[in-house]
Amino acid sequence: MNKVALLGCGIVGGGVAAIMRDNAAYLEKSVGHPVELKYILEKRDCSGEPWADKVIGDFSVIENDPEISVVAECIGGVGVAYEFVKRALLAGKSVVTCNKQMIAERGLELLAIAKEKKVFLLFEASVGGGIPLLRPLTNCLSANRIEEVCGIVNGTTNYILTQMIQCGQDFDRALADAQKLGYAEADPTADVDGIDAMRKLCILVDLCFGSNLPPEKVPTEGIRGVTAEDAALAERLGYAIKLLAHARRLDGERFTAYVAPHLVARDNLLASVSGVMNAVAVRGNAVGETLFYGAGAGRMPTASAMVADILDTMRRGNGRKFIDWGPEQPERLVDPDAVPTRWFVRYSGGCVSAFSEDCISENGFCAAITPPMDRASLMAKLAGLEIESVFRVLD
Repeated sequence: MNKVALLGCGIVGGGVAAIMRDNAAYLEKSVGHPVELKYILEKRDCSGEPWADKVIGDFSVIENDPEISVVAECIGGVGVAYEFVKRALLAGKSVVTCNKQMIAERGLELLAIAKEKKVFLLFEASVGGGIPLLRPLTNCLSANRIEEVCGIVNGTTNYILTQMIQCGQDFDRALADAQKLGYAEADPTADVDGIDAMRKLCILVDLCFGSNLPPEKVPTEGIRGVTAEDAALAERLGYAIKLLAHARRLDGERFTAYVAPHLVARDNLLASVSGVMNAVAVRGNAVGETLFYGAGAGRMPTASAMVADILDTMRRGNGRKFIDWGPEQPERLVDPDAVPTRWFVRYSGGCVSAFSEDCISENGFCAAITPPMDRASLMAKLAGLEIESVFRVLD
């Protein structure tokens, strides 16, 4: 009873199957016994694939096979993937997944089932692709109270913003290039509107702060409103524009969590993360600040993280620590607009000298970095001016 079933054999699923085939000797050495891929649940024609003999179309075969101890889910979404994962857990099988939407929306429920059935639900690949992030959070940094987590968790938007900063491209041109290179989908909504980053932030907050954060409670702003002019003026002020998923503790147990474009100072390591790369900074009360960097997506990095989770379920067995988090605690969540922060503003109507010392003008527009204030105070100071852009500044 140490065999694996794979749900879906598309881009990531195909990577999982390839790693299990090509690295079989390394996997066996890691856990002390062969790691066999017995089934692949797939509806499309796989007759030309090297694993065609493993393909089945009925999930109940996997559900009722006592030899299957781990189910690897690569279908995506919260429809049939959620149904199959829940059934697998209830059948006493551990599950590994890269499905960030399912974990963000249904993780609390599914983890409770896994704990009740004494099996594991692991999802290292759901945030950061191949970057080891969630396991260090729950193990290596478990002696810390996590104070802040902030990072670039979407490679598509980071590529677009890099092109706008380094090449002076406008958003539409940079997006078109990203689509041509395969970094962005034909429908890029989940990426450019911040939805993908928001789902990943929910998972990070759940793990770091121990309270379930529903996706609909996270203020989310994408990068459609960022212009080449914003990028150029930010550069002159010594900053780079990055889409950040950001959560931090305030006083006591309260915290903020949101996704938005930020100006990041050039001496901050996050500012130097370019192209499709990801990076997440985590600050603990004992360890201080740590940085996790690498390929945040892609077929093989994501598949690598999934296979590592498969091995983890087999290697540790019942000695492994269960992952869980508490129910939603709405009283802990604070509106980020109410928290004083510095802002970047681009506007016309004359530079406001008393507004900030960091104020420059170009082509009829002014750009400034403000002192810390909440958004309502900011808007009051800008009354009567024509506002073009407003972004947070990462302190």
